Amino acid sequence: MESTRDTPLGELTLRLSATPRGARLARRLTGHQLTAWGHPHGSDANHAAQQVVAELAANAVTHGRVPGRDFELRLRLLPEDTLRVEVSDARGDRQLRIVTDPEEEGGRGLILVWVLARTWGVAERDIGKTVWAELPLSP
Repeated sequence: MESTRDTPLGELTLRLSATPRGARLARRLTGHQLTAWGHPHGSDANHAAQQVVAELAANAVTHGRVPGRDFELRLRLLPEDTLRVEVSDARGDRQLRIVTDPEEEGGRGLILVWVLARTWGVAERDIGKTVWAELPLSP
C-alpha cells in the first residue's frame, strides 16, 4: 500500500541528453515547473530546487554519462509542501564523493545538496542509479 507521502500532487518526468546543454535545460525546466506549481522564479523554493537540479544533472552528465544514453529528471510535488527531485543516469556505481578538502578541485556540489535538502540519497534501478533529494518548499 502506498503512503500519502509517496503519492505525488504533481509530477514531471523528462529524458534529456547527457550533455552540459541537457543539464542546463533541466535547471531551466525546473524553474518553470516550480513556477507552475505556485513557487515563482526568484522565490527561495524555486532557487533551491534549481540549484539542486543543476548539481545532480551536472553530476549525471559528468560522472554518470554512458555514451548513447540520456539522463532522466523527475520532479514530484508531494504532500507537506515537499519537492522530490530525482536524477537518474545509466552508470550503476553508487559511490558519491563529497569533497571537503579546500585544496581539491571540484566535488563540492553534493555539499550544496546536503545543505538544501531535507533528506537525500541514492537508489538502484534496472539500468544505472537515481540520486534523489527532498526539499521543503516553505520555510
